[in-house]
Amino acid sequence: MKTRRIISLAAMAAALFFTACQSGKTTKVYDFTAVANDGSEVNFSDYKGKVLLVVNTASKCGFTPQYDGLEALYEKYKDQGLVIVGFPCDQFGHQEPGTAEEIEEFCRLNYGVTFPLMDKIEVNGDNAHPIYKWLYSEKPFAGFGEGETAQRMGQMLARMDPDYLSNPDIKWNFTKFLVDRKGNVVDRFEPMVTPEELATYIEAQL
Repeated sequence: MKTRRIISLAAMAAALFFTACQSGKTTKVYDFTAVANDGSEVNFSDYKGKVLLVVNTASKCGFTPQYDGLEALYEKYKDQGLVIVGFPCDQFGHQEPGTAEEIEEFCRLNYGVTFPLMDKIEVNGDNAHPIYKWLYSEKPFAGFGEGETAQRMGQMLARMDPDYLSNPDIKWNFTKFLVDRKGNVVDRFEPMVTPEELATYIEAQL
């Protein structure tokens, strides 16, 4: 019953989001809420005037060590207005199987994470969190870029979904969206783009 209720609420939120878009309203990140990993509600309007880096995370992924770089970015720029928001997700290779408590402990003990972590969500499909439907509608997938890792990712996804290039959605863990101080999505970075490579983009928004 609880699961059906959560799904129903998510569907209602998504419907309200798309209705707002169709009515001509300009949607900002501030229009969304989420549940933090401690169960409290997070209203993104509380981040007005901040630069946000929104990341879907996982604890058992080849990209998991990026937590180190993300925390370093947060420590360096948080006093200038950067907030990193992690959304754990188990949709890619079952690489985030833990509970909220297990995820928080893993991130804190192994990577010293202090930036906000949300409760585990889905980012693709019918039950995708509305904030993610909005993020990738604003910045659809545009390819993995150059390099060996990018090529391997492309080959893997082509085997799983021959049409993956035409879909705007999230392709893997540690996809990153940069949101400016006005609540607009300004950049999307695929998983192989490391946190260290984002400093220049973040500084341009601060």
